[in-house]
Amino acid sequence: MRKFIYSLLILCGAPGGPGRDSSISERCEAYDRGGPCRSRSDEGLQTLAICRNWASFSPKPNSCKYSGVAQPLSHKTENLVIFTLDGMRWQEVFGGIDTAIADDKHFTRDKEGLFKRYYSADARERRKKLFPFLWSTVESSGQLYGNRGIGNMVNVSNPYQFSYPGYNEIFTGYPDTAVNSNDKILNKNTNVLEFINRQQGFNGKVAVFSTWDVFPYIFNTGRNGLYVNAGVDSLHFTNTGLQVVDEMQRLAPQPLDVRPDVITYFAGKEYLKAYHPRVLYIAFDETDDYAHAGLYDLYLNQAHAEDAMIADLWNTLQSLPEYRNKTTLIVTCDHGRGDKMKENWRHHGKEIAESGEIWMAVIGPDTAPAGEVSTRTQLYQKQWAPTMAALLGFQFKPEHGSAEAVSTVVK
Repeated sequence: MRKFIYSLLILCGAPGGPGRDSSISERCEAYDRGGPCRSRSDEGLQTLAICRNWASFSPKPNSCKYSGVAQPLSHKTENLVIFTLDGMRWQEVFGGIDTAIADDKHFTRDKEGLFKRYYSADARERRKKLFPFLWSTVESSGQLYGNRGIGNMVNVSNPYQFSYPGYNEIFTGYPDTAVNSNDKILNKNTNVLEFINRQQGFNGKVAVFSTWDVFPYIFNTGRNGLYVNAGVDSLHFTNTGLQVVDEMQRLAPQPLDVRPDVITYFAGKEYLKAYHPRVLYIAFDETDDYAHAGLYDLYLNQAHAEDAMIADLWNTLQSLPEYRNKTTLIVTCDHGRGDKMKENWRHHGKEIAESGEIWMAVIGPDTAPAGEVSTRTQLYQKQWAPTMAALLGFQFKPEHGSAEAVSTVVK
């Protein structure tokens, strides 16, 4: 033990050691920034080991800024799956079909069919008709946050309340005011997925499949090498399932000028079955597109279909030994939509007050089965990134500002 500590002092340049020009804090900060020591070279792995062990010996446990922490013995989550439903309102998630909007002929072409599929006089049954997976499996075994009707508040922190700023906040934990458009601009902020991707055992095991083609810029793949398949990116794989999905993508119509969410979903599912990523993120888009078009019936139908896709992947995970009882699932959205003035359900942005109201659902082996969380509290979107890392046993600290993991999500 003394020999190890002495070697640690020498290499990290602690007071009294010959290598004082390179302190442990500097080495760990360099690793966390993605500097040269983050590679899988001997030096990089040595730095990783040092940063993980230094906290045990340092009298200031927060002095090392490397964000990896040892998992507790009871920790069970080894994999993480994330879904986002773009612009999906909390009002439908927790209340089901909004009859005031569904009754409006400007927004609903098939009112009778819509009410038959999704309406019930009982609000709990109504939401279950729309989101059967969320209000059966997740409600019984996981947690759902964001029902403002009972005082459980979840909001974005960014002032803009649209997609790129929302996804930036979700994955970097930093509501950066400089991220203020949906343009294809490379994101300067470090995201939690690239952070996880450089942890031991996760390198090359993080994958993203998105309908919207801006995600390679949101995650800045040129900087970090994350695998992000977005828009109509080809699927260059020898796996038969992925080749079939690639053909479907090539031949399928695109009525919304984006890859259909169902194609994005099957690409992610087949990739998971073939290559077993430790972290998989699937980003849906069509709920937002139908909402902007004012097509409430198609908005609800798409939300219902995406709930079914999430259920399908959850069942797939439970059928595979490497994922069963070892995987946490998170479902959330990037922003909300208008509500007080019902015609504003189509819109969002800083001029629409309800646009900053969001929600989150989570289920996994390290999350207590609390169901619909009724605690009167306030959570923020910026907390999702530290929560994702915490579920895998790591501590992710945004480069700017402060955001803590949602403590009630992890047992």
